[in-house]
Amino acid sequence: MPLAVARSMRSDAKKTPERAWLAEVSVDALQSSLRDLDTAYANFFASVSGKRRGRRVGPPRFKSNREKRQSVRFSKNGFRLRDSGRLYLAKAGDVRVRWSRPLPSPPSSVTVVKDPSGRYFASFVVEVESEPLESVTAEVGIDLGPTHYAVLSDGKVIDNPRFLRRAERTLRKAQQNPNRKAKGSANRVKARIKVARAHARVADARRDSCHQTASRLIRENQAVYLEDLAVSGLARTRLAESVHDAAWGMFRRVPGRGRKKPLHVRTWRCSACGTERDRDLNASRVILSAGQAERPNAPGGPASPGVEIPRQARPVERGTHPKAQPVTTGSQTGIPVLQGREDVNDRRRPKSRPSGHRSNR
Repeated sequence: MPLAVARSMRSDAKKTPERAWLAEVSVDALQSSLRDLDTAYANFFASVSGKRRGRRVGPPRFKSNREKRQSVRFSKNGFRLRDSGRLYLAKAGDVRVRWSRPLPSPPSSVTVVKDPSGRYFASFVVEVESEPLESVTAEVGIDLGPTHYAVLSDGKVIDNPRFLRRAERTLRKAQQNPNRKAKGSANRVKARIKVARAHARVADARRDSCHQTASRLIRENQAVYLEDLAVSGLARTRLAESVHDAAWGMFRRVPGRGRKKPLHVRTWRCSACGTERDRDLNASRVILSAGQAERPNAPGGPASPGVEIPRQARPVERGTHPKAQPVTTGSQTGIPVLQGREDVNDRRRPKSRPSGHRSNR
């Protein structure tokens, strides 16, 4: 939808009694909702036509009133940072902020999120120059498991913290309180918020531990190799609770959070040695190395590198019988075979049975 058409539709809708409430909120919230709707429809049609890879994307749907997580996004004209440290939001006024860190550059947008526990977060979009880490020579392979969180190739073992298992008793007691309150009462809402805060503490502890472990491994090693786990498949087995508690999917995504080069950038320069390389040439070399590494496992090759390939046997037709069956001839089949110069068209009647013959039936 063109921007001018959307703007005129919003202005006309605000003048009607049924849509007068649109003037009570900031125009940034309305614009961001339209942009999100446009993106959702584009992803849906691209997924249906096969242009979009990954899982099938469904059509956009309205937000439910039962959803406890709410968010609103403001553009550069919809917010302002005060000298006193407060955050000004359009149609909301000044908001006190507990800053976790100073902003490295002026933000271009901010998203205010309310989680189910009633906490508010402000997420700013800033531009930061990438700072490469110090080059090291160590490399490590990681094997993930339910007993030990991770076993490193150098012999180190990272214990599984089991945040959910340790908090099961506290969560069980907290989840019993809402059922003892009357539905629709204020006490039931308070009890629900207490349950949400207990779950939020478990999720925050798990997320913090995952990020700290991944950051330490990245700083100490030049390359990190992870096994290719189907986490979504393991989450549907009897180990689902342990898999979700270990957060293997989050741990696999954290090391790969790097800024990718856009497609129009065809060359890149190494920050360590200053060598300039072509993007396509480097990709072809990576493919060559990967292919050479998998060559011993190709069909028809030896099971182990360095072993001579045995003589290929002739292909034979295998049946369904596990044991060899005797060879059958035409005389043994149900269709009789012509003997000598028999006439095919000779249809002689079979000999009649003698009188007095008894049938065994």
